Amino acid sequence: MGLSKQAKTLSDKQIKLVLLHLSTTRHPTRNRVIFLLSVKSGFRAKEIASLQWKMLMNSDGQMMNEIHLTNTASKGKSSGRVITIHKELKKSLTELFNQVSNKKSFNIDNAFVITTERNQKTSPQTIVNTFQRWYSELEFIGASSHSGRRTFITNVAKKISSVGGSIRDVQSLAGHSNLQTTQRYIEVDTQSQRKVINII
Repeated sequence: MGLSKQAKTLSDKQIKLVLLHLSTTRHPTRNRVIFLLSVKSGFRAKEIASLQWKMLMNSDGQMMNEIHLTNTASKGKSSGRVITIHKELKKSLTELFNQVSNKKSFNIDNAFVITTERNQKTSPQTIVNTFQRWYSELEFIGASSHSGRRTFITNVAKKISSVGGSIRDVQSLAGHSNLQTTQRYIEVDTQSQRKVINII
């Protein structure tokens, strides 16, 4: 996939605008979780649709600090992974869990995190369409359901060395079997390229 065809990454300002916009929607908590799973965990549309509560709750029914995403919930093979939950996402997940876990029909063993008014789960295509609708309403040209994921991977790549990590850690967090795939996701920053020359 060429760079020209890739989804645009989101700036910090755009992320704030999305979150502000979602606070005015019919299901603000659920929608915030959908968006934050994309931009703070790097989830694909399929992974957002397939995420179950049991993947982030321990045996005592307490929310863990990590999401244990299974291969079947991802792209299969080795694309499943363990991802630390960002504090902003955890707050929204906790709020959503408190809303849904009180329902009589709720069963933590098979309940999906993202549901609709009519169904106990949603589809990847619905997630894709949801992102397209939000970005269209905000007039974000070139943004798609993959924008949050690209933003996450780019941001992790920029900051991983400051915590002693490497591009391999970015690959692991992205759930990519091929390092080249991860590298294609990362947005090039010409300003950083200019700065780094003067500090080597």
